[in-house]
Amino acid sequence: MQKETPKPYLELAGKTILEYTIRRFLSLDGLRQVLVATSESYLSTAKQILEDVVPQNVATKCIVGGQERQDSIYNALDEVSDVDLVMVHDAVRPFVKPQHIKACCKVASEIGGAVLGVPAKDTIKRINEQQVIQETPSRKFLWQTQTPQVFRKKLMLEAYEKARKEGFTGTDDSSLVERMGHQVKMVEGDRSNFKITYPLDLQLAELIIKKQ
Repeated sequence: MQKETPKPYLELAGKTILEYTIRRFLSLDGLRQVLVATSESYLSTAKQILEDVVPQNVATKCIVGGQERQDSIYNALDEVSDVDLVMVHDAVRPFVKPQHIKACCKVASEIGGAVLGVPAKDTIKRINEQQVIQETPSRKFLWQTQTPQVFRKKLMLEAYEKARKEGFTGTDDSSLVERMGHQVKMVEGDRSNFKITYPLDLQLAELIIKKQ
């Protein structure tokens, strides 16, 4: 992003991206707890955002994240209260729609795991180390994964413990559950749930906020 401030704490129209993101989950029935994993230097900032945004009947906590995304979530799982489902969401996806969050929760409650995503719109090529194309997989079965990713708490804990013991690092939470042989279902969202990663994404987010 070419900025000193971490992406979740960049502001759009006077509010941090993290605040916009958290607000997307507050209308969810049965929301019990909101956890934020962040760097130690931003703990107080994250705590203040939670205090300002989250209703008092919902528990909140900020914890220090780890070296990798997977380490941060493992640390957060230690602090999860007695709940049925755990949702993991990127702090810099502030435009996820509440109906898509609810759809993921419904599927996860039925089969154990759900991931939000969209069908791949670009042709994907698999290459070798010399960048020579090896395969063009059919787009019919290729999806771009988003968040939230929602799982039964017990299943997610088992998946993370197994990965930790075996030294496995996945690219997302679903990959840890999948390697246990457990079914995870894709739930279709939309492309407005993009991840703010590059300066152009930030400009797009600013336009969306102004339009709203």
